[in-house]
Amino acid sequence: MIAKKPSYKKEVTILVQKKKNNSSKKLFFILVMLIFIFLGIVGRLFYIMRVKSPNYKSLALKQWTNDFEIPARRGRILDRNGMEIAVSMNAYRVDLDMVTLKDSLLNKKMTMDQLAAKLSPILNMPTDKISAVFNRTTPTGTPIKFAILSRGIDKPQVDKINELKIKGLIISSDSKRYYPNNNFLASVLGYVNLEGKGVSGVELNYDKELSGIPGRTTFEADRNSTQLPYGNSDYKAPVNGKDIVLTIDENIQSIAEKAAQKALTDNKAKSVTITVMDPKTGEILAMVSKPDFDPNNPGKDSKGNAVKSIDDTVKNIAVQSAFEPGSIFKVITSYAAIKENVANENSTFYCNGSLKVDGHTINCWDLNGHGTETFGDIIKNSCNVGFMKLGQQLGKGRLGYYVSLFGFGQKTGIDLPGESIGIIKNPDKLNNVDLSSLAFGQGLSVTAVQYLSALNSVANGGTWIRPHIMKQITHADENNNPVVDKTFNNFGKKEILDANSVSTLKGYLEKVVSLPTGVGHNAFIDGYHIAGKTGTAQKANPKGGGYEADKYFSSFAGMAPVDDPKITLLVSVDEPDPSNYYAAQVSAPVAKDLFSEIFNYMIMKGQLSLNKTGN
Repeated sequence: MIAKKPSYKKEVTILVQKKKNNSSKKLFFILVMLIFIFLGIVGRLFYIMRVKSPNYKSLALKQWTNDFEIPARRGRILDRNGMEIAVSMNAYRVDLDMVTLKDSLLNKKMTMDQLAAKLSPILNMPTDKISAVFNRTTPTGTPIKFAILSRGIDKPQVDKINELKIKGLIISSDSKRYYPNNNFLASVLGYVNLEGKGVSGVELNYDKELSGIPGRTTFEADRNSTQLPYGNSDYKAPVNGKDIVLTIDENIQSIAEKAAQKALTDNKAKSVTITVMDPKTGEILAMVSKPDFDPNNPGKDSKGNAVKSIDDTVKNIAVQSAFEPGSIFKVITSYAAIKENVANENSTFYCNGSLKVDGHTINCWDLNGHGTETFGDIIKNSCNVGFMKLGQQLGKGRLGYYVSLFGFGQKTGIDLPGESIGIIKNPDKLNNVDLSSLAFGQGLSVTAVQYLSALNSVANGGTWIRPHIMKQITHADENNNPVVDKTFNNFGKKEILDANSVSTLKGYLEKVVSLPTGVGHNAFIDGYHIAGKTGTAQKANPKGGGYEADKYFSSFAGMAPVDDPKITLLVSVDEPDPSNYYAAQVSAPVAKDLFSEIFNYMIMKGQLSLNKTGN
């Protein structure tokens, strides 16, 4: 049987059909792919045009829109008589348009580091600090497009920058803080940083009121940051800061400044602090700490020398530092003894130069002893032994109560930053040695404003009142007339003392400043009726364990005229020459000069009349 041969024509037909089928599958696959690609493109376009449109629009706007903050002019700081002690002057600022700047440097074949080196001497900024601004990035790591390089520069500096002919360095108007009297009232005023924000003192505490509200300007610009003539623009004017009127009297402050500097030099002291207040209002009339600094150049002291620590240099000692008061604290113990009927004019004490308490011998400042004394004598003589006996009679509960009543161990709430609270031991934990030391002012620490607030309550007849530095907050209306926005009213007044007991105490304190035997007689001025108390305290060892050898804190606290005090003051000299450290020789003479000059000024102003027979 012969096999049939396959048909050639049929095989060709089958092959052709297979090719057609394969081609159809390929075309279908290609068509599906094209459809997916098309849908992908449409989806991507939809995503870009609808979902991401706001972001891309925002990026585009940023490329052709310049948006700058217009700083508000910082308010002035004035003394109570309207004298300007901190003002803002016209100046300039340098901002960076980094896109334009990079293009300009590329055309000039200059690097960022080279530009930083050229700008450094002009702006008085370290090269690395300028470079750090150039290389600043956003939190996501993206290079910044705009930045502030420097503020408060002068016209000569602007001219030198323009001479570089670098595009992207944008010069605009600004203001610069200026203190006309240099280091005058420096520790109270504080200073502002390069961004114009308060760093310390009044500048910090009232920064919100002084700063005002910045404005903004927005405009469309070309690639060189030049405003397009027909582009969209927007302008919001700044609201200038308000003025702060202080309670400070420039004339009394000047007297205190000179007295503090003289005391610092004469006594070769570490520092001197003087505070003068109105006891009836709590107003601070003068407050000075020496050595000080120039707020126009806060990195340097008043002599122009670079400081080791700017924080220590600008510290307001009267508010931020606590000290052991020593014998000026005997005013508190004396009041407690009078009010509690522990002592009166008939009480007697015997001092042989020391007192043994629970096996510990505690000396009087006069090692020879004062002998037999009355209550008035132990105050006039500042006898430690007499006061230790008073403390023991009062007991830790009652003495502790009066320590708290006068406000020690508590912030006064003064309107200045960084107030220290001081250190007061819990009365329940006092042993007899602690109690005896507390009675004459050792074993605790207080601030100058705490102590003067307590003394004010004695001077004014029994009312505690908050010390404060702000008198008014004002602004100028459209006609440049002052408008009062706020007057200080947070006095915190409270009646804490008995008027009769206070009157008795003031009589004793006047005898302290009496000739020839009062321990504070070096502050005596005939006819001024000064009442006060000296205080000499050893300085506690900061490392713990007793007191430092030959380091003292010498103070004088006083009021005058005693029947109706117009001023209270506290003079504190930290670490006077150890060869002459007693407050009677160190601080009392300073107080005498202060009372004399301040009262001469007040008499001239008609604020006070004095004669040798009374107030």
